[in-house]
Amino acid sequence: MGARVSALTSWHDDWSGVRVVVLGLGVSGFAAADTLAELGCAVTVLSRDADEERARILPVIGVELVVEADERAAREALLAREPELVIVSPGFAPEHPLLLAAQESGAELWGDVGLAWRVRDKVRAAEWITITGTNGKTTTTQLTATMLLAAGTRVAPCGNIGTPVLDAVRDPAGFDVLVVELSSFQLHALPTTGPGALRPLASACLNLADDHLDWHGGPAAYAAAKAKVYANTRVACVYNLADAATRRMVEEADVVEGCRAIGFGADTPGPSDVGVVDDVLVDRAFLEERATTALELATLADLREAGLATPHGLANALAAAALARAAGAPPAAVRDGLRAFRVDAHRTERVTEADEVLWIDDSKATNAHAASASLSAYRSVVWIVGGLLKGVDLTPLVLQHRERLRAVILIGIERDALREAFARHAPALPLFEVEEHDTERVMPAAVRLAASVAQAGDTVLLAPAAASMDQFDDYADRGRRFATAVTALGS
Repeated sequence: MGARVSALTSWHDDWSGVRVVVLGLGVSGFAAADTLAELGCAVTVLSRDADEERARILPVIGVELVVEADERAAREALLAREPELVIVSPGFAPEHPLLLAAQESGAELWGDVGLAWRVRDKVRAAEWITITGTNGKTTTTQLTATMLLAAGTRVAPCGNIGTPVLDAVRDPAGFDVLVVELSSFQLHALPTTGPGALRPLASACLNLADDHLDWHGGPAAYAAAKAKVYANTRVACVYNLADAATRRMVEEADVVEGCRAIGFGADTPGPSDVGVVDDVLVDRAFLEERATTALELATLADLREAGLATPHGLANALAAAALARAAGAPPAAVRDGLRAFRVDAHRTERVTEADEVLWIDDSKATNAHAASASLSAYRSVVWIVGGLLKGVDLTPLVLQHRERLRAVILIGIERDALREAFARHAPALPLFEVEEHDTERVMPAAVRLAASVAQAGDTVLLAPAAASMDQFDDYADRGRRFATAVTALGS
């Protein structure tokens, strides 16, 4: 059954009549269904629930929708369609019963990114730059795209950042470069050999820390998924000089002959690195005289203007600069891209400063690594923390930052482990719990508690180190509600 499907490696191959089941009707699932219908496949979307607008469109484009919350009934629906190909949305864990059923049926299993790679030649085949990491992916993806745009490149940031890769490859205007943000879920679904394996121009893993362990089953599986980003890279594997795990990934990666390892870090760079000298971001990688010379890319003042004046902001900028340079952007484009860039909402975003207390929204800090980077930027912090912990122990985070904490405000459903960590390792630290479970009341209560203990010179920091879906729609909803509550405090 799989031989016919496996041989499909171009938009211009004959896809007509291929029986496909798409699991999930999120953004990537809908893009996959739309793409496959356009290719002439017989497509069924199987989902636990369905967005009303997407459900309305599917029959118009010739796609069957089956909404089924019961796992046994969903399994029967999948097998009844005898699929040759199953497209797996990123939210489906490896041991999900529907994936096991699909494997038993003999169908090929692809993710949306693997499908996009196969059909990338609809208009013209763009170069791909692939980016992953526990934190900083979205900012680095946006920065890289902005720098390439400043160089006159037709570029699209896509992937986990929000715009599906399949939408980008089908854009009628076409692009020179796609900057593709990849989550560990998407990387897990990608092969590293064969016709569906990516061959990016350049790739980067920005950092590695425990996250999504409940989904992957443990740290080793999570790291293995992240490491796939470097497979088959052709020009440059960009890694973090301060993160030994990313260096090991590059050393162990199976890449194209001639591909270079390019390090980035906040110190004076060696040859083949990008770094910082006297408040100037410099390149010692992409020039012939790199043994003795460095090229100026930008200044720390440019980073401050862009809202990147933090250690993790600098790291993201250096990684993006390395990737953009690998794709041919001149030094001036790196500088111009930085000057045109502004950090997205809910990423260490300043809400206000009142009575000498700074209020910061870093709701995007959905894991311990991101929260640690955020905490490190401030001297005295009232920390709002908690949510869905995803199987991660936050004890190391408590130990690392307890000396800078004025007080802690716990939110979220899973508070027991956090409460115990603070009781064991910071028993004298004032700790308050938000007992409210109503979404409308959580942030107002947290903000009132924070305001009651914050002193002049403190930063009240929303850096939850956890996912948001226990009490909020997503991290953006959590951040908006925080900002609204802070604003209401002063009215």
